[in-house]
Order: sequence, then structure tokens, then C-alpha cells
Amino acid sequence: MKYLIVGLGNIGEEYRGTRHNIGFRMANALARKMNIDFKEDRYGAIARGRVKNAELVILKPSTYMNLSGQAVRYWMGKENIPIDRILVLVDDLALPFGTIRLKGKGSDAGHNGLKNIAQLTGTTSYPRLRFGIGNDFPQGGQIDYVLGFFNDEQEQSIDDLTAQSANIIESFCLQGIERTMNLYN
Repeated sequence: MKYLIVGLGNIGEEYRGTRHNIGFRMANALARKMNIDFKEDRYGAIARGRVKNAELVILKPSTYMNLSGQAVRYWMGKENIPIDRILVLVDDLALPFGTIRLKGKGSDAGHNGLKNIAQLTGTTSYPRLRFGIGNDFPQGGQIDYVLGFFNDEQEQSIDDLTAQSANIIESFCLQGIERTMNLYN
């Protein structure tokens, strides 16, 4: 079985480490655990590896967040991977910092990356692993907040949390979404 694991984020040094790029950091943690490297390719950086009988194609789109669907649609087609074997790694304002939740489908909740993926794939019925970034910002401050950085205390726990996300991703690929949600949500 082949899976497409998509870490959402924005390319460029100015975005490295921002809350909105936690999807890239989760993808990096998975690649590190699998001891594989990313290589630049069409619409993003790709890392390939295996976990037991599962073949993983890990993608960090280079299309910027708002056009993530372009990369997802391209790699789904190129690798012939159905929508239910895609897992999108994404930041989530609705969850407290550090909360990690697996969902089988759902709305974009105002997230432009998820919105573009739904537009270009024609469905919101795709799995996603949501990483809570909290919502401690004043009214109208959402953009600055998601493009801002974690505080020092939060940053100290990111490695452990992204390592946990790598375990969840592996479980999703090996045991399926229902069993993984029961184990980790």
C-alpha cells in the first residue's frame, strides 16, 4: 500500500519555524525517524521510504500554503494514490497548543491550505492530522498569529510532539484511520 503524507507550510527562510509551518516540521520528524532525506521535485520536496509493508511518499509542497492543492493533486495522480490514503499534516487554531488529533474528513475551518486541497481534489473527505497551535490572538490578529513563532516554552516541546506525530502517521499507514484514532485521539 502506498500513502501520500503531505506536510503543509510555506517555503522560505522567513517562514521557517512559524506556527503555520508545523506541517513541514511533522513531515521532517517522520523523515528523520525513517532515516530518509527530502529531494526537490515538481511542486515540492519529496522523501520516499517504507514502514513495514507501507510505502510512504512524504511531500512538503513548494506552492505556498494557499496553493497546496496543486501539489497534492499532482502527486496523487503521479503516484496513483487514492484520496483515502492521503494524510495532510496541518496546523489548527481550534485546538490548544500541542494537541494532536487525527480526523477522517472535515471542513477547512478557514484554513486556506485545506480549502485549496478541497477545491482541487473535489472533496473534503481526506484524512488530516491536526496539530493544535492555540488561538491566543486579538480580534483581527489571526494572520500575524499563524505566521508568528511559538514561544520559548512551546518550542522546547516541539521535538517531542512532532516525534509523537510521526508515530501517529506510521500507525495510520499500518493500522488504518479508525484504529489509530482510537489509540491516539
